[in-house]
Amino acid sequence: MVCQGHTFNSPENSIPAGPSGWSIPKKSMHVRPDNPLIVQGDGKVLVETKHPRYEETRDFLGRFAELEASPEHLHTYRINPLSLWNAASAGMNTSEIVGGLRELSKFDIPPTMLEQITETIDKYGLVKLVPHPEDPDGMIRIQFASGFVAKLVSGDASMREFMLEDGRRHWMIGKGHRGIFKQRALQAGWPVEDLAGFLPGAPLEIVLRDTMLGNGKPFGVRHYQAEAASRWYQDGRPSGGCGVVVLACGAGKTIVGIESMRHIQTKTLILATNQAAVNQWVREIIDKTHLTADQVGAYTGKTKELKPVTVATYQILTWRRSKDAEFEHLHLFEDEDWGLLIYDEVHLLPAPVFGATSALQARRRLGLTATLVREDGREGDVFSLVGPKRYDLPWQMLQQDGFIAETSCTEVRVPFQNGARERYERAEERQKFRLASDNPAKLKVLDTLVDRHRDDNILVIGTYVDQLERIAKRLRAPLITGKTPHDERDKLFDDFRTGRINLLVVSKVANFSIDLPDANVAIQISGTFGSRQEEAQRLGRILRPKKKEARFYTVVTQDTKEQDFAMKRQLFLTEQGYRYHIEEHPHH
Repeated sequence: MVCQGHTFNSPENSIPAGPSGWSIPKKSMHVRPDNPLIVQGDGKVLVETKHPRYEETRDFLGRFAELEASPEHLHTYRINPLSLWNAASAGMNTSEIVGGLRELSKFDIPPTMLEQITETIDKYGLVKLVPHPEDPDGMIRIQFASGFVAKLVSGDASMREFMLEDGRRHWMIGKGHRGIFKQRALQAGWPVEDLAGFLPGAPLEIVLRDTMLGNGKPFGVRHYQAEAASRWYQDGRPSGGCGVVVLACGAGKTIVGIESMRHIQTKTLILATNQAAVNQWVREIIDKTHLTADQVGAYTGKTKELKPVTVATYQILTWRRSKDAEFEHLHLFEDEDWGLLIYDEVHLLPAPVFGATSALQARRRLGLTATLVREDGREGDVFSLVGPKRYDLPWQMLQQDGFIAETSCTEVRVPFQNGARERYERAEERQKFRLASDNPAKLKVLDTLVDRHRDDNILVIGTYVDQLERIAKRLRAPLITGKTPHDERDKLFDDFRTGRINLLVVSKVANFSIDLPDANVAIQISGTFGSRQEEAQRLGRILRPKKKEARFYTVVTQDTKEQDFAMKRQLFLTEQGYRYHIEEHPHH
């Protein structure tokens, strides 16, 4: 995208806005039209996707900016405070960010953005929590970079509520307010660096196996898994021991968790999304460490075992008898002397668990996820209460090294038929998405795709159970939904893993933590609005390396709200380097 038709030496030394609405800063303009990006004064960054340096630019921006829009030729990123603070906590500094932007930008970076980047990055660590030198009962000292910073922070009512004067020159907070103080501080624009340390937890010897118990094959932690755990642990320094590791589905986040447990050598509580994920964690820990079945337990709706390593579901922790009743199982956090809490799929951490987590700041915390995107916008709470992003490896790098499968993504656009378009146009706004998702014309496309891949291992994934029931009947395929009993669910997953069946229809229960290593084709027939995390998780079902090519199809109704939402859903994967091919299905 080269700016054409503009005069660069206008009398007022300014240039009109370009075709995408971007404006070019005034004065001392250095124009480098061969570069791939433009930085705007509002924090937006525009990137040409056809540029030879696109991939390099994408990987660089991914470290400190978020992808907002991804039409074919021009992607839009946004630099915001949280993305910059995550970058700062990972060791990026202002000169690295600004230097990279200058090298890749077509025009000078607007001075307002230079100031914003510098001020935001420099704010990280101006407020620190440190152990109190005199260790009065239950207190943590707040360490400020200067008296001026102390004055600004103590003048903010939302933070001042928890602050106590500590002599004439210092401030402190109670240990129980560690989490909420960090939340409030982040909301006020003061990202706290928490160096107050952790309780050791009850000791537990954790030794990794050289050969796996299940199949006798050699076991070793991959280099990137070891690096992720190491960056999180930071050799036991107070700056380590909390934070989030972001890795693609199928890249072995469970192994990162196990390697982190090896570093800490303590009783561990692991929170997972559902019963199947709990079973998988228990299986993996026993398979790859010398811990026995007597030492690893499940705490779910089905079984309630408290063992040195306990794996619980988020659902059991947030269960209560009524809206006004207490959460009956949140005491699990406090019942044992845990030295480590692991939050699997941390982007799904439910709000009540955030509350519990804020009171658990003295325990080491590891969040694992394929995407830090939260549809409720609470990424800031993850940053405050679990910790900053410690490690993030682009999916394409894992693909290039053969650790996850090479995958092609296709969006299949299907028109309405037989008057359905008129019904759609007349429908109320809130009904339109459902009508488009449940377009009967999708069924013939589904037949074509299933026939095309009859020799492959296919998952048909959708959101609406009644739609999936019709599809399962049509394809004569087994169906798994939230109502499917766990024993039957486990048997069907096992039949798929062992090749007894090669076609499975699944609802949202298969979005997370289901290990189906041989699945190589996923057909998404309906989704949850514009959920980026769901799109990433569903692609993740087919990312285990395998001999067959992996294919991901998403079937959407053409020129509808569903197509609009599909573009939003694809944002995260586009940021990871995936391209969606468009396949338009003709009228039948």
